[in-house]
Amino acid sequence: MPRSEMTQREMSQHERPRREFRHGFRPGKLVAGMAVLAATLLYAGDAAGSWQTPWFVVFPVVFGGLFLAGAVSWTHYSVRRRRSARLASMENTAAPASTNGSQAIR
Repeated sequence: MPRSEMTQREMSQHERPRREFRHGFRPGKLVAGMAVLAATLLYAGDAAGSWQTPWFVVFPVVFGGLFLAGAVSWTHYSVRRRRSARLASMENTAAPASTNGSQAIR
């Protein structure tokens, strides 16, 4: 039976096709969006009369969220870069190339 005709139940866990996403996961954008959403919800609650929110609250919420998003993005970049370097070094069995950009032979 061709793979396209198999149902998901018939496929074992290891045979399932890998899901390809259009864009990579960006946790910094998620954190920034959550900070703006939090500020929006604070002012929506104020507009609905559920609570009182001072006008200046938006600044620490949004700017703190943007700072946190930058830290998360930098951490994600560092982990991704280190992981790709480690995988590249495991694939090669030859001597490592120079890491400073110069390929000159000494």
